[in-house]
Amino acid sequence: MLVYTLKGMPMKIAARTPKQLGQILKGQRQSQALTQQMTADRVGLLPKTVSKLELDTETSTIASLYKLLSALELELVVQTKSQASPGKEW
Repeated sequence: MLVYTLKGMPMKIAARTPKQLGQILKGQRQSQALTQQMTADRVGLLPKTVSKLELDTETSTIASLYKLLSALELELVVQTKSQASPGKEW
């Protein structure tokens, strides 16, 4: 679960697969009007690393993920899966 602020209100988005996580990260970057270069510069990543996290999260490192979350002012929350989301994604 990613937590972010939208118009001063905390919002939560569940990412249950690497692809969903990448789409959420890209959407948050774009909603902040940031390019991959601008985002990368904030935390010392290469733009290609930002691109990889957005498109191919499965093979990215956790350290890079946390740097990108920091650049986008997001945090990762781990919680028990809700009953409303049955089934296995993996």
